[in-house]
Amino acid sequence: MTVLRKNLIDGEWLGEAGSRNINPSNTNDVVGEYASAGPEEAKQAIAVAKAAFPGWSRSGPLARHAVLKKTSDEIMARKDEIGRSLAREEGKTLAEGVGETIRAAQIFDFFAGETLRLSGELVPSVRPGVGVEMTREGVGVVGIITPWNFPIAIPAWKIAPALAYGNTIVFKPAELVPESAWTIVDILHRAGLPKGVLNLVMGKGSVVGQAMLDSPDVNAISFTGSVGTGKRVAAASVEHMRKFQLEMGGKNPLVVLDDADLAVAVDCAVNGAYFSTGQRCTASSRLIVTAGIHDRFVDAMKERLDKLVIGDALDAKTQIGPVVDQTQLKQDEDYIAIGRQEGAELAFGGERLERETPGFYLRPALFTGATNAMRISREEIFGPVANVIRVKDYDEALTVANDTPFGLTSGICTTSLKHATHFKRNSEAGMVMVNLPTAGVDFHVPFGGRKGSSYGPREQGRYAMEFYTTVKTAYTFAG
Repeated sequence: MTVLRKNLIDGEWLGEAGSRNINPSNTNDVVGEYASAGPEEAKQAIAVAKAAFPGWSRSGPLARHAVLKKTSDEIMARKDEIGRSLAREEGKTLAEGVGETIRAAQIFDFFAGETLRLSGELVPSVRPGVGVEMTREGVGVVGIITPWNFPIAIPAWKIAPALAYGNTIVFKPAELVPESAWTIVDILHRAGLPKGVLNLVMGKGSVVGQAMLDSPDVNAISFTGSVGTGKRVAAASVEHMRKFQLEMGGKNPLVVLDDADLAVAVDCAVNGAYFSTGQRCTASSRLIVTAGIHDRFVDAMKERLDKLVIGDALDAKTQIGPVVDQTQLKQDEDYIAIGRQEGAELAFGGERLERETPGFYLRPALFTGATNAMRISREEIFGPVANVIRVKDYDEALTVANDTPFGLTSGICTTSLKHATHFKRNSEAGMVMVNLPTAGVDFHVPFGGRKGSSYGPREQGRYAMEFYTTVKTAYTFAG
């Protein structure tokens, strides 16, 4: 029997079925049915979040710590179950699903600790007898809009700091992955959150998201998704003078120099470009390779790609799962056709695959002979597609790496301390990797980019405080 998951508004589960969640590894498998909120439900969620803010923002640190710690503990205890459900609805492998679930638990644990580390400053005034305190307070009602590619980790790294710093939340997850979102909200709800502090409104972005953008009672919005939608969030937020935080696209370079360890470079490229089916904003979609190692690198890449196991995400042997849905699969195939039309050579893969169950299976694609001017080098594909750009030396590699409208993450494979050090300083990206995949970051340090990739304060770690709090300066005259 198909389970119906409802929205959570003011501590009550409400709503009727509105959408079905389909397993991309087996389109005959219905994960569940989910309520779809309308504009009135979204407005109600905002209203109750506003009403709940004074109480939650003034709650003691132990109350917030208890909720976040209980949430972390339950997610960790259920990591295999939740990870399997995540893999089933999104299509990333079972190992990746469990790993992402563990990361969500770690994030909640970190911010549980942050509730006990809240601090301010006390300084003397320039005026005798006057004291000055600087403290941080929650900003109010936070709208959280998350994408489908990290169904539990991204909600965790937005929800956990929002709650830790005393905010209330209206949460709209991606329609493709409602089960992971519902699970995390259910756990938080049972962990003891007061009514109205966290509200889940599943549904269409054009309906629920728009209601959030239009409301003057939403004090901040944290958004991860497409560039186009991010610009709409920005424009609407300026209208209401609210804080906004955007994480959007990437076209991340991985530079491979002649002196690189070939095995390390191939590991970094395959992991960064193709794991999670390439559906990561941090994926290495541009492989910028110097002439001396280029041919050996391409041969080694094709050999490695040929050995990858593409299949059902729930099969323990699978290394690359399916694309998330038919729309994304068509986008990937369209870009593969564009690359060939532009003159790049499809050196490996790019074709649909048949498996025992009907699903959105695509063999990872590798282009060679690409230039940085091609659309496949300029536009985010968001699938298992990467292209190799040949360059003559490090200087050209750095120039090509920085020649992009995006700036999320970048990487370099080299054994030269000189080049590694120079690249870290001169790469125009928010995160830089040396001899590591461009995808894969720690949960306790800042996440974010530059240019068209990000806007606003960084996410994760203590830097999350910059977005989820506002500074208050108080003066006291002792007499």
